Amino acid sequence: MKNIYVLTFILTVWFSNTSSQTYKNMKNRIPAVAGKFYPANASELKNTISNMFQNVVKVPTTEVAALIVPHAGYIFSGEVAAAAFAKLDRHAKYKNVFIIGASHRKYFNGVSVYPSGNYSTTFGEVKINEETTAQLMEKNKFIYYDEDADKAEHSLEVQLPFLQYWLYTDFQIVPLIMGSDSPLLCEKLAEALKPWFNSENLFVISTDFSHYPSYEAACKADLETADAIISNDFIKLENLCNRNKQSFTKDLLTGLCGASAVQTLLRLTKDQGIKFEKIVYRNSGDVPHGDKSRVVGYWAIAANRPNDILTISEAEKSELLKLARESIKGNLKKSKNLTDGSKFSGILNEEYGAFVTLKEAGKLRGCIGRFNPGCPLYQTIEEMAIAAATQDSRFDSVAIGELNQIQIEISILTPLKKINSIDEIILGKHGICIEKGFNRGTFLPQVASETLWTKEEFLGHCARDKAGIGWDGWKTAEIFTYQAIVFGEK
Repeated sequence: MKNIYVLTFILTVWFSNTSSQTYKNMKNRIPAVAGKFYPANASELKNTISNMFQNVVKVPTTEVAALIVPHAGYIFSGEVAAAAFAKLDRHAKYKNVFIIGASHRKYFNGVSVYPSGNYSTTFGEVKINEETTAQLMEKNKFIYYDEDADKAEHSLEVQLPFLQYWLYTDFQIVPLIMGSDSPLLCEKLAEALKPWFNSENLFVISTDFSHYPSYEAACKADLETADAIISNDFIKLENLCNRNKQSFTKDLLTGLCGASAVQTLLRLTKDQGIKFEKIVYRNSGDVPHGDKSRVVGYWAIAANRPNDILTISEAEKSELLKLARESIKGNLKKSKNLTDGSKFSGILNEEYGAFVTLKEAGKLRGCIGRFNPGCPLYQTIEEMAIAAATQDSRFDSVAIGELNQIQIEISILTPLKKINSIDEIILGKHGICIEKGFNRGTFLPQVASETLWTKEEFLGHCARDKAGIGWDGWKTAEIFTYQAIVFGEK
C-alpha cells in the first residue's frame, strides 16, 4: 500500500511538472484572422486603424474600468471599436489587460486561457502575463487551456491591433474564452477575477450585438440590450437575452453573441459605483453598400469608475443653495412651480446623489437625501430640500415664519463604493452607508468630524441609530463608502 501511495505521488508530480513545462514552452499563438478580419500588412493595418481613429471623437476618460467592443471585420465594426479605445488615456499603464470573449468555435464547460508566450498580430507580439494566468489556473479548476477553442477564435485577437496602436506603453494580456453562457460560469469567473478588478487593470469585453435581423429591427433590439447593460443589472440583461432567443423576431439569431462575457462584467461592476456610458452604435447596414435586410449590430460602451473628487464652482454652489431655499419657500406657500432645467448646465444637469441639511441656531432641523437619484442634480436638490423641511420624521415641518432662521447645507455625493475592510474608511473624508437586508443607514462624512467619534463608534452609531440593526450589526452587514462636497449658506 505504501508503494502505491509513493507511485501516485511520483506520477502526480511528473504530470504536474510536465504540464507546467508544456505551458512554459508553448509557442506564440499565430494570428488566426490576419488578412481576413484585419489587414495582414503592417503599413496597411496602421493606415486603416489611423483613419478609424480620425473619424471618432477622442475624449479620453482616465477612469475607464472596462470597454465593451465589437469584434467583426474592421470594415464593418472598426470605427465603433476605435470609438471605444479612444476613451483610454494613451499614456495609461496597465498591469494586465483582460480580454474576455465567448467561444465561437466550440462549446465547452469552462474558460480557456492562453497560459504563456505571446499573442501575435500583424503589428507584432503581445506578451501574456504568465504570472496572472498561472494564478488563475492554479486557484480555479474551470480555467484551463483548450487549444481547439483558442486556435481559430477571432474575438480576442481582433482587439489587439487597436491596443497596440493606441497605447503608448507596453502591456500584457490575459486572454479568456468562455465556453458557455451558463450563469454559474459567469458567477465563477467574476469571483475569480475580483482581485484584479481595480484601477491597475483594464477589462476589454468582446461582443457583437444582434445577428441577422433587418436594419430597423436591429436598431430596436440593440438599443434595448445596451440599455439593459448600462442599467448594471445582470438579471435584467439575462431576462432580455432569454426573451430575444425566443420571441423578438424570427431573424434574430442572437441579440448579444458575447452575452456570457458581458454578464461576467456586470457581476464584477455590481456595487462598485461603476457608471456605464454608451459611446456609439452602428450596424453592418451602415457601411457603404451594406445589406440592410440582414445586419449585425455593434455598440461601443465604457464602464467608468467614479471620480474620487467632484468639482463644482462657487457660482454653481450659490445656484443650488438659492434653488434649495426657493423650493422650500415655494412649497410652504403652495406656490412652487416646476423649475426650468434648460437654464442649467455642467454638474447641475448630471446625476449625483445629494443630501440637504437644515440647521437652526447651529442645531439639526432636518436632513434628507438620496444616493441614486435617477434625475439631474438640480432636481434632486429641489426635492430633497422640500423633504428635509417637511418629511424628516424626527422633526415637525418647518413653518414659514422660521424659514429666515434656517441655514441650508448641501452635500453632493460620489457614487457608493463597497468596501471589504473597515481599514478603507478614512474618518472625515468618507461617509458610510450600512446595508443589511431591507435595513439601511448612513452618516455623511462631516458627522465624524463633528462628533470626534472613533471609527468603531462611527460604525456602531450608524448601525444602531440609523440602520436599526444593533451596535455590532455592521460586522455582518455590507458597508459602502462615499465622499462629498459640502457647502452651505454663510
